[in-house]
Amino acid sequence: MDKPKISVIMAVYDCEKYLNEAIESILNQTLKDFEFIIVNDASTDNSLEIIKKYKEDRRIHLINLKKNKGSTYARNIAISKSTGKYIAIMDADDISLPKRLNVQYDYLEKHPQIF
Repeated sequence: MDKPKISVIMAVYDCEKYLNEAIESILNQTLKDFEFIIVNDASTDNSLEIIKKYKEDRRIHLINLKKNKGSTYARNIAISKSTGKYIAIMDADDISLPKRLNVQYDYLEKHPQIF
């Protein structure tokens, strides 16, 4: 299997109110070559159940922490599991416009000097 162009990482803690929209906004990107690493940071609401609804999408990789460690720890876990050429951070209460990943990928490819 080839490396994805982008690893999208998302730390989740008690975001059930926003989570469906956040996940859908990534899954509906115009750029389809990505992996989506979601770290559930021991949510106490229905966040884990919401994430599990999307498990059929092979781009999603769920990491479920048993103890809340904070968003920095959760993001670092996701980064350590990332295989994409680039990493995009997604917050669980945000919505990405449909061309977000495409625009960011194209920009990085055209401007390698910014690394």
